[in-house]
Amino acid sequence: MSQLPVEADVVVIGAGIVGNSVSYHLADAGWRRIVLLDKGPLPDPGGSTGHASNFVFPVDHSKEITALTVDSLHQYDKLGVLTTCGGLELARTPERVDELHRRMASARAYGVEAEFVDAARVGELVPFVDTSLVRAGFWTPSGGVVDPVEAGALLRGRANDLGALTVSPNTEVTGIRVEDGRVRAVETDAGVIVTDTVVIACGVWSPRIAELAGARIPLSPAVHQMIDVGPIPELEKTGAQIAYPLVRDMDAMMYERQRGADLEIGSYAHRPILHEPEDIPSIAESALLSPTQLPFTAEDFRTQLEDAHALVGSLLDAPQADVRHAINGLLSITPDGAPVLGETPEVRGLWSAAAVWIKEGPGVGRMLAQWMTYGDTEIDLHGADIARFYPHQRTRAAVRARAAEGFNKTYGIVHPREQWESVRPQRVSPFHARETALGAVFFEVGGWERPQWYGANEVLLEEYGDRVPQREHEWDARWWSPIIEAEHLAMRERGAMIDLSAFAQFDIAGPGALDYLQHLVVAQVDRPVGALIYTPVLTPGGGFRSDLTIVRLGPRHFRVITGAADGARDAFWFTRHLPEDGSVVFTDVTSAVCTLGLWGPRARDVLTTVTDDDVSDAALAFGRAKRLTVDTVDVLAVRVSYVGEFGWELHAPFEQGQRLWDVVAAAGGPFGIVPAGIGVYGTTGRLEKGYRLMGAELDSEHDPVEAGLALPKVKTADFVGKDAYLAARETGPAAVLCTLDMGAARDHVDADGVVRYPQGGEPVLTTGGERIVDRRGRPAQVTSAGPAPSLGTYLLMAYLPRDLAVEGTRLLVEYLGQRYPVTVARAGRTPLFDPEDTRLKGGSRAAR
Repeated sequence: MSQLPVEADVVVIGAGIVGNSVSYHLADAGWRRIVLLDKGPLPDPGGSTGHASNFVFPVDHSKEITALTVDSLHQYDKLGVLTTCGGLELARTPERVDELHRRMASARAYGVEAEFVDAARVGELVPFVDTSLVRAGFWTPSGGVVDPVEAGALLRGRANDLGALTVSPNTEVTGIRVEDGRVRAVETDAGVIVTDTVVIACGVWSPRIAELAGARIPLSPAVHQMIDVGPIPELEKTGAQIAYPLVRDMDAMMYERQRGADLEIGSYAHRPILHEPEDIPSIAESALLSPTQLPFTAEDFRTQLEDAHALVGSLLDAPQADVRHAINGLLSITPDGAPVLGETPEVRGLWSAAAVWIKEGPGVGRMLAQWMTYGDTEIDLHGADIARFYPHQRTRAAVRARAAEGFNKTYGIVHPREQWESVRPQRVSPFHARETALGAVFFEVGGWERPQWYGANEVLLEEYGDRVPQREHEWDARWWSPIIEAEHLAMRERGAMIDLSAFAQFDIAGPGALDYLQHLVVAQVDRPVGALIYTPVLTPGGGFRSDLTIVRLGPRHFRVITGAADGARDAFWFTRHLPEDGSVVFTDVTSAVCTLGLWGPRARDVLTTVTDDDVSDAALAFGRAKRLTVDTVDVLAVRVSYVGEFGWELHAPFEQGQRLWDVVAAAGGPFGIVPAGIGVYGTTGRLEKGYRLMGAELDSEHDPVEAGLALPKVKTADFVGKDAYLAARETGPAAVLCTLDMGAARDHVDADGVVRYPQGGEPVLTTGGERIVDRRGRPAQVTSAGPAPSLGTYLLMAYLPRDLAVEGTRLLVEYLGQRYPVTVARAGRTPLFDPEDTRLKGGSRAAR
């Protein structure tokens, strides 16, 4: 052990694959005085790196997880610790066959070599599998196994060769000093290290270490059962650690892989078995080889063992084969299954690199080093950002509930719109009782219960008849209702009221508020009081950090309004940039404000019956806001629309929300106004207008020029990402965001004659079936998909290289194993519906 230094530029806690990777990549980025600590011995300190089944399947439906995994594979290969054997995912059921087609689409989108194979081919690749149980397989030749312990030693060695690293094993962290919300030192049983930057890469122990600093890392240690059966002559005679492809028996939620003469079997099918970080035994107290290898509970594995015997009984039934090793191994499960990366919201300088699996470890190490060094990453990591969780989502009860629910989803078939069931309801708007009475079907975002559609509006289906198609296929119809499209048509013809209380809202006030916002956003904020400012927020590299609206309420007072899914990350970003002189005060007012959207041709008719204030175009123009009194409710009326219709967002005190709802609903009745759900707001209305969505069209890998959101002029004030923004304007887009038209229902029918509806994430291909990438290597992939009821078609959005981003270009989209023709209907921002925005800006006159 090297002598512990008294000062460091950064202390990395945890010497598993993630901590080693972070340490090396920080050193490679120019950091020095790096200290790597672990309470265990080296080379294997006793965490999950040492016991996990160290295989890598390269494809995930998540773009960022696939990118991290592929990056990690490349790094493992360069380190010489990768054995490429290929991997097979098997389908026993028709539903899983469809899922394997989805995997093929993801592989094609992300450029990973893959093949959809039949049972006979499965038998050729893995001769010991009983192919009578198998309907199909998903074959990825680049799958393999790695030696993460050796990889860690090599990475430490490279950092040491750079003169950057001190390694201290067998060192217990006993405290993390924090002053004024910032890390100041790490306390250990071998001494104190003064530092202002700490990375927690402790796997299942990460929450306990974070608590030493007063922070929360939301993950739960969970058991993943594994056994090794052997010796098996057929495997032993190969003379290799791995000579056959990896096998995932997906419907049984298990895997089988060779480990020398043994067959290793792992399961995600057993009951969720959660632990607390503080209850994990010490190294000295461990009953088995390490603290993360707990005694095996055979009763939890009984059914799985039967499934394994059915699939690979030719191996397991060998006379001398027996269980030679069995553990309840611990791994990390988060509330949504993704890693938790980035600076913790509670403590400056305290970084999380937790809930990372071996397949992602080196990639995460490289991205975190970029993030810490440059403030940006080449792979968009918003889905793994620890700041994505609201405080209530980081509580122990919420983390455990979602971890328990999510464990069996690891190998499950998870629908793109699938909803969580646990810890609900958590946050409800003041309209909730009225919405429930109307038969609202609630979707959750950021803990908020938001109506997606209303059962009471089923009567609209008869009104609109054939204009609202029924979805025949269960997968396409899951978490969807034709009522959404009927609500949409009612909004276009008459009007709708939509609950937007899930918006996150922040007040920015003080003498420095204007300069502060000017520095953080692209648009000009120095506008008159009452002005509405729609603006991107950029990363230092010029990609999208956020996309939001600002209302100037006073000379020194601004209201920031952003989406519920992004509110926690945006709050983190804004608070991290507050000036230290106290000239700006940030207040989260989300829980004090409710919002009711009122839009449609009759919206003004409704509002004028409940307010004495002037709501004419002259008094309240598009892009403006002012105070109104609606009945007895003080309302901030914001003239804006995300659905392309005339109307307002009506922001009111939370406690008066029910009154606001009742007044507007009563006034709207004679005009045919209906309640409409977020299915209209976030999908149908948005797509008809070509409006972009953060996390779908907008991410850190694309810039405003490509998204069609570059502003006519660039303000003189400096702002985050300005240099990159100017460069993007100068060089022009590598890709252009386009709207693709699938045509009427008869134009997207599968081989069985069933109309199909892509959900988003699918690859866009040339008419010859070739994969499309832009000059930066980014794939053409569907970012959003949904019906356009007013246009009688189905729309997709995707970035396309400039030569293909031409209206009229014909392409294909691959969905569940079949390809459907699409046409570029719009390149750029001009909407397909009401392209001149006459309805949006002209009010009720446009409908007369």
